[in-house]
Amino acid sequence: MSKGRESGMPDESYWDTFFNPECIVAKLDCAGLRGNVLEFGCGYGTFTIPTAKLVHGNVVALDIDPDMVSITARKAEEAGLPNVTTKLRDFVADGCGVPEGYAEYAMLFNILHIENPVGLLKEAYRVLAPGGKAGIIHWRSDIKTPRGPSPDIRPSAEQCRVWGEQAGLNFDRYESLCCCSWHWGLVMSRPTVRI
Repeated sequence: MSKGRESGMPDESYWDTFFNPECIVAKLDCAGLRGNVLEFGCGYGTFTIPTAKLVHGNVVALDIDPDMVSITARKAEEAGLPNVTTKLRDFVADGCGVPEGYAEYAMLFNILHIENPVGLLKEAYRVLAPGGKAGIIHWRSDIKTPRGPSPDIRPSAEQCRVWGEQAGLNFDRYESLCCCSWHWGLVMSRPTVRI
């Protein structure tokens, strides 16, 4: 298993200063869901734990790094969240290992700088139920940011929209993340009917 390019994580306490996870999850239509959520790349559980508290379904958190999976699992247990399942998985190479249509929501947060973003978005499409949504965030390129991949591989919201549409997803909207000034947001959805 190998990580996507420039996918290293900084110290957790530093990483946590970049986000208001509850706000991001709410702004991107994930809070209050009744169905399952699939997270591609859980990292430290930055979004996993708040999401699990804000939804009524299960949250499946995937990561290629065993340390990240272990940290997220521990946090879920300490928070008393039985609706979190963590899995060590190379979802880029092997898919996410859940049935088609399993999830109401897919989280693709700070991950679409990988080598094959359309392939990952196709996997998100596959696991989403018809009408299910994909929330996407990434580091902005129009301002200097404290982290994020190098500018030559950092995708824009518009590029991610094109990739999502190539994967079969519908564009819903761009979302300004005033609660997270270094990121932009995008919501896409799996069509309810195949065309």
